Amino acid sequence: MLDLVRAGCLVVVVVLHAMMAGIRVDGDGVRITNALEGQGWFTPVSWVIQVMPLFFVVGGFAGVTQWRRMRGAGAAPADFVRTRLVRLARPAVVAFGVIAAALAAASAAGVPGELLAQVGFRMGQPMWFIGVYLGTTALVPLLCRLHERAPWVTLASLVALALGVDLLVMATGVPVLGFANLAFVWLAAQQIGFFYADGWFRFRSNGQLLAGALGALGLLLASTTSGLYPADMLANLNPPTTNLVLLGVVQVCLLARFADRLAVLVDRPEWRGAVDAIGKHSMTAYLWHMPAMVLFAAALLVLGFPWPEPLGLAWWLTRGAWLAGIALVLIPLAARLGRFERGTSGIPRRTRGFAAAGVVVAITAVLAVLVAGFTVVSAMIGALLLLVALRMQEAPAKTTVDSHAG
Repeated sequence: MLDLVRAGCLVVVVVLHAMMAGIRVDGDGVRITNALEGQGWFTPVSWVIQVMPLFFVVGGFAGVTQWRRMRGAGAAPADFVRTRLVRLARPAVVAFGVIAAALAAASAAGVPGELLAQVGFRMGQPMWFIGVYLGTTALVPLLCRLHERAPWVTLASLVALALGVDLLVMATGVPVLGFANLAFVWLAAQQIGFFYADGWFRFRSNGQLLAGALGALGLLLASTTSGLYPADMLANLNPPTTNLVLLGVVQVCLLARFADRLAVLVDRPEWRGAVDAIGKHSMTAYLWHMPAMVLFAAALLVLGFPWPEPLGLAWWLTRGAWLAGIALVLIPLAARLGRFERGTSGIPRRTRGFAAAGVVVAITAVLAVLVAGFTVVSAMIGALLLLVALRMQEAPAKTTVDSHAG
C-alpha cells in the first residue's frame, strides 16, 4: 500500500514541476519563470499538493524496515548506509554526467549562455531532495536505536530543534539560517515513519486518527493566519519550516485512516503493475523529469510551435498536451536508464568511515549543483564526486546485499 503512496507522491512532484514551467518566447529570446509563483489562488492548492512530508514519512517506514531486516541478518550500520548510498548515487552519477555533456553540446551549438544558465538553475533546484534524502537515510540506524530506546523523546527533540531554528530565523531576520531545517524537519518526518512501521497508527481508532489530523490542521491554520509562517506550503519548503512537520502529521493520520481502501485499490492488477513500474524506476524518474521537460521544450522550440502566455486560456488548454509530451520523453528514459538503480550490487563490508565519508562526498556533489545550478563545470564536478563516493565502496571481495528496498 505504501508503494502506491510513494508512487503517487512522485507523480504529484513531476506534475507540479511541469506546471511551474512558465516559458515565454518573444523578441528578447526565451525566458523561463515559475508560472505559479505569487498566485493567490495557488496557496490553498499547495496544502493538497505539498507531498514532501508524506514522502519522507514513507521513506522513514521503508528505511527502518530495511535496516531492521538487514540487522536481523547480521549486517552492520555501515552496510545499510552503503546500500542506500549506492542505490542513490549510481543513477545520479549517470544523470549528472549526461547533463554536463548535453550542456557542453548546447553551448557549442550556439545556445545563448543566459538561456543555459536559466535551464541549469531550474534543473538543479529539485536536486536538494537527493542530498537530503541520502543524509536522512544514512542516519536511520542511529535514529532507529534512539527510537527503540525513547521514541517520543527522540521525535520531540527533533521537532524542538526544528522549531528552534524557525524562532532563530524570526528573531534574527536571517532566512539562510533556516536551511538548518533541511536536517531537523525532514528527520522529524522520517521519524514519524518509524512510528508507522511500529504499527502505532494502526492501533489508533478512526476517530483518533481524524482528531489527530484535525488537531495538526488547526495548528497549521493558526501558524499561517497569525503571519508567523507563509500560508503557501511551497514557500514553507524553502527553507523548510515546522509547518511541514504538522502537514506530515495531517497526511499520515489520513493515510492510516484510509489505509484499508488504498490496500484494496493497489491489489487491482492494473494499479499493481503501474505502482511496481514506478517503484523500480523512482529515483531515475526523479533525476530525469526535469531534463525530460527541457528536451520536450527544446523539441517544441526547434519545430516552431507557439508558446501561449503563462496562465492564459491557451496555456491552460495546452497543459494536458504538455504533460503528455513530458511523459512520452520521461517514460522511455526511465525505462532505459532504470537499470542503474535496480538489481543486485556487490557491496562489501568495510569500516564505518568509508560509508560515512562516501555519504559526505555524495552530498557535496549535490551541493555543487544546488549552489551553482547545473553548468558544465558543476555537473562534471558533481559526477566526479559521485564516482569517488561509489569508488570508496568498492573492494575485491564481494558480498551480495539486496538493493531493491526503499
